[in-house]
Amino acid sequence: MATLLQSMKRIWPTRKTSETVESRKPAERLRQVAPPIDIAPDDPIVAYFLSAPGAVEVDKLHLDSPALHALRAAGVTLAIPLVSQGELVGLLNLGPRLSEQDYSPDDRGLLNTLATQAAPAVRVAQLVREQQAEARTRERTEQELRIARIIQQTLLPQELPQLEGWQFGAYYQPARAVGGDFYDFLQFDDGRLGLVIGDVTDKGVPAALVMATTRSMLRTAAQHGDSPGEVLERANNLLCPDIPPKMFVTCLYAILDPATGRVQYANAGHDLPYVSHNGASTELRATGMPLGLMPDMHYEEKEMHMAAGDTLLLYSDGLVEAHNPERDMFSFPRLMALVGQYGNTGALIEYLLNELRSFTGIGWEQEDDVTLVTLQHTGDGHMNDRSDANHTGDEGWRVLDTWPIPSAPGNERDAMRHVEAAVRELGLPEKRIERLKTAVAEATMNAMEHGNQYREDMPVEVTVLSSAHQVAVRIRDSGGGQPVPMQSQTPDLEAKLAEEQTPRGWGLFLIRNLVDELRVSSDESHHTVELIMSREEEDDANQSA
Repeated sequence: MATLLQSMKRIWPTRKTSETVESRKPAERLRQVAPPIDIAPDDPIVAYFLSAPGAVEVDKLHLDSPALHALRAAGVTLAIPLVSQGELVGLLNLGPRLSEQDYSPDDRGLLNTLATQAAPAVRVAQLVREQQAEARTRERTEQELRIARIIQQTLLPQELPQLEGWQFGAYYQPARAVGGDFYDFLQFDDGRLGLVIGDVTDKGVPAALVMATTRSMLRTAAQHGDSPGEVLERANNLLCPDIPPKMFVTCLYAILDPATGRVQYANAGHDLPYVSHNGASTELRATGMPLGLMPDMHYEEKEMHMAAGDTLLLYSDGLVEAHNPERDMFSFPRLMALVGQYGNTGALIEYLLNELRSFTGIGWEQEDDVTLVTLQHTGDGHMNDRSDANHTGDEGWRVLDTWPIPSAPGNERDAMRHVEAAVRELGLPEKRIERLKTAVAEATMNAMEHGNQYREDMPVEVTVLSSAHQVAVRIRDSGGGQPVPMQSQTPDLEAKLAEEQTPRGWGLFLIRNLVDELRVSSDESHHTVELIMSREEEDDANQSA
């Protein structure tokens, strides 16, 4: 009612002197336009006009009303309420008659009849004007949202990464014209690839603005290729001073080394990713507060290895929190089971969307943004490691399996069992497998003890690869910084007893005599030992002599 009343202009004849009246044209003498008078919805005069039977003499009213004072100041003597469907939509205001006579009962009756007929027409005109204004506002808003969505779409990756041996997938569907979810891929000069997925609290334009800001800050923080935890710490400190109140961003940042399948990741309060391996799925856990809540936060870093056939799923909560008509949620357990069942194919995203459609049914109203990013190790690339241990002289390498071994005494036996299971399909002679197992156990034990100092939070990475003619086992620890000797002194028991040789040194000698070729390398972060054995039939007795 406030808008309707405040938009009305009251028209009434103004009292003039005889000289003034005679000097004007007849049409000007008949009617003058008064300035508009605003009436607040809570003004007492509104209730009075709604209860008034007809024309009201303004001079006889005794109300503490700002609108009444304005009417008197404008020279209004008679006000006829225009009431439509119990609502005051305006007033028909008149000043003194030019004849200076009072308004007669017939005049009042005519005015009341006029008001009764005019009120519905005024109300219709007001509604039409309101609808036109709303349509213009809605059209302007829709145009702005279309532009905002186009801008947001340009901020998302326009193409998926192309890496030999890897397959990527992505899906993004906001709940409104624009949303707060985002994902990104960051290519580094050393061949590594950064993967980002995030979710801003709230929806619509505010979330989209924070999404664009966070994406830019993450790209700035990651441009030097730092570890995931360091990048999230830097982005959090950049975002905290500027993020709107009661808003924050959940985010997961991972770095893939496509040559080895190694994935380092840190999590800022985002939904836990799932990795599918051999028909089962597991969660990747790492702790950390969402971005934008508190400065100077620490983000835990974890790592895992993706073997050939493994699939990694990053997603936002719009998928797991979707409801069916019975208000049941799609849920994390359901998603985890589906990833395990279908994760070894390249069509995981389409499979999950079909499952979502089946779960929610027709006519589902999307409640939150849905974002999915998949990464699958197809295993069809050549063996390619940037260390010095990659020149095995054979091509067509494929990864059979890769896994972390916690650095704890006795875990070398787990490495032996994994390697045996991985190479069993290759048809190696039993004696050759036993030699390889022994070499793997010795190399793994050395990596856990000397490289990682038996720290269980620093796993040893074991990767098994094969080609048409060779099999290789790569064992990597985190004890980089110093070179590892490529040649070992031949151990002499008597010399060792006489302290002419160090009591150590048997391990490398043993390994070298168990495999066809041993390669060792070191960089600032890791030591890598590669055990290479031919798959061709040989005289195993001679080899073991």
